[in-house]
Amino acid sequence: MNTGRDEDALRWDGDDDPTLDVGTRTAGADPTPDASGHDAASGEDAPPLALPDGFTAVGKDSDTVGHIEADGTVVMPGDKAPLSSPMLITLGILAGVYLLFTIGWIVGGLRLQGTAQFLVSPVGYQVALWLAVAAPALWFVTAYALTRASKSWVRIVWLLAGLVVLVPWPFIMVGAVGTVAR
Repeated sequence: MNTGRDEDALRWDGDDDPTLDVGTRTAGADPTPDASGHDAASGEDAPPLALPDGFTAVGKDSDTVGHIEADGTVVMPGDKAPLSSPMLITLGILAGVYLLFTIGWIVGGLRLQGTAQFLVSPVGYQVALWLAVAAPALWFVTAYALTRASKSWVRIVWLLAGLVVLVPWPFIMVGAVGTVAR
């Protein structure tokens, strides 16, 4: 039996068919009431979702009480909202810069290794070099962990301060291919 819809899968037209929209009914369809008894297809405002009497978001007669958002997700007290897209992008860019700083400390520090023997013992130089290499990653992780409960701008300020403090000066002054005057 051909209903006229059999060929729709083979064509692009019909995408603007109003019967395909979510929340609309075709003519003559039975209205289906939602959980509150209201007609879901009508324009009535549905009351917010609620838990049955005696139940909380974690179980019956629990001390921890949460609530249900309009989209049906359960939110518990103390839950932190997820990071926004701009904040995630900003953190990704800052993490990339910190990674570049780590590479800059490796390259710049190894370029100065021969000339530093006059100032510091070889063991002391190696310890300082690898502490400098680890510093950007340590700053990023520490600033991120310690500012979890703070506002986003506080985290960004601490991460930007780390970029100012941890500039890889040996790489900037000598570069990757520069020579050191002896």
